[in-house]
Amino acid sequence: MQAKDKVTAKTGYHHGDLRQQLVTATRQLVEEKGQDNFSVSDACRKAGVSTAAPYRHFSDRQEMLHAVALEGMAEMKTAFDAALEGKTPCSKDAIAAIGEAYVAFAVAHPGMFRMMFAHHDPDETLKTRGDACYGVLLQQVGGFIGVPADAEEGRAASFPLWTFVHGLAFLAIDRKVEFADMSVQVPQMVQLATDRLLVAKS
Repeated sequence: MQAKDKVTAKTGYHHGDLRQQLVTATRQLVEEKGQDNFSVSDACRKAGVSTAAPYRHFSDRQEMLHAVALEGMAEMKTAFDAALEGKTPCSKDAIAAIGEAYVAFAVAHPGMFRMMFAHHDPDETLKTRGDACYGVLLQQVGGFIGVPADAEEGRAASFPLWTFVHGLAFLAIDRKVEFADMSVQVPQMVQLATDRLLVAKS
């Protein structure tokens, strides 16, 4: 084994993927311990790198947590897009599918989900990714009621739907409610809320 290969085997990372390895380790720790209990040294141990390694890519722990939040927003947008596959565009079924995907994402990644919404003053990149997620809902709701995606009327119709699924997501991950069969009850609740809160433009 050459010297370079020995270093790779010992440190557990290849040149170029250190940043992602640290993001993955941070994400795992956030799920295990929560963002308040996360430390850079813990991430280094989990990633198998030196305590100096993160500072090649991040200035502090907040930047590492921020990277996880960005990754979460991107994955949630992907989950929304996947949920819409096979659905009639701009239908109540499509809109409800977004809500179901939202709650399912939160339940699957509770630590990351909390952190995605913990930034009181998000930077432009995080805001842009968050807007892209919300934009999926705006587009579907706007099409359903017959207005452009960025119309005020569409935003007004979308906001109650988002607040419902956002609240439901936190109730689920905080275990404030117990669902005997979440896979069955969440779709029913989201569909009911969609039916009650959304009225097509006459």
